[in-house]
Amino acid sequence: MSYRMLKSRPRGFTLVELLAVVAIVGILSAIAYPAYGAYLVRGNRSAAQGYLLTLAQAQAQYFADAHSYAATPDALSLPVPDQVASNYDITIDAPDVAPPSFTITARPKGTRQTGDSVLTIDNSGARTPSTVW
Repeated sequence: MSYRMLKSRPRGFTLVELLAVVAIVGILSAIAYPAYGAYLVRGNRSAAQGYLLTLAQAQAQYFADAHSYAATPDALSLPVPDQVASNYDITIDAPDVAPPSFTITARPKGTRQTGDSVLTIDNSGARTPSTVW
């Protein structure tokens, strides 16, 4: 091969090739980003559901010891995990009535979870909404 032949050989990408790659990446991003957001919502909801189940189990143990239900997660020695606390407000409603009962609620905060459902579990084990449990 001569020096002249190497010098005249085209190198790099054409503008059309570059625009085609940018368009393909844009289309894939437009499809993937909403799917990733939905995945994050489901993951955060799953973490909240797991925490609610843990609280309900701790409430049963607390009731066996104290003959009443705790009114806060701290009374159960179960602080709210960071992943749950950043996406949900957790409240326990344990009124002083006979027979004793409780309802644990996880309300989505103004984050990615905004469109998610309010999750609840009570002393009988009933979970709402049933479509997401």
